[in-house]
Amino acid sequence: MARDGKTAQRVPAGQEALPVQPDPRPDGGDALPSPDTDDPMSYTYTTDLAAIRAIVHKYAVEAGLTEARAIDFTLAASEVAANTVKHAKSPGSLKIWYDAREIVCQIHDEGIITDPLAGRRQPSLDAVGGHGLWIVNQVCDQVEMQSDETGTTIRLHMILPQADTGH
Repeated sequence: MARDGKTAQRVPAGQEALPVQPDPRPDGGDALPSPDTDDPMSYTYTTDLAAIRAIVHKYAVEAGLTEARAIDFTLAASEVAANTVKHAKSPGSLKIWYDAREIVCQIHDEGIITDPLAGRRQPSLDAVGGHGLWIVNQVCDQVEMQSDETGTTIRLHMILPQADTGH
């Protein structure tokens, strides 16, 4: 998921699974708690980013994002998934869920991002990498990242239009 080979290193990940139907998103206490839903939409991928984009876009529209926001959400998820393919060089897992307030897409692999500020600092225009996670942080309402010896989990959040009445 990290693009800068000097600050981040990736290690291999897990195995393939089939997609299942989504459930509403849970409210959690930890920074990145596991969804408490019985069956959030789940998909394990190796290289098929077109399938990731199709799944994310479908659920983004179903959840109620406008077409423009659904495209942004799809771009963000695709970018994170592409980083798994490029840097972990092994499968990643995607989970997606939503409630009346927001849609959340979680991507996990067994790679490790060593830079805790990856995607938070704007890369220079001539930088070889680092633009993808920067864009993800610009288009999503919230991005959570946890990376340790068990792997990396990134959660992308977008507030749904009906929940965004206070802005």
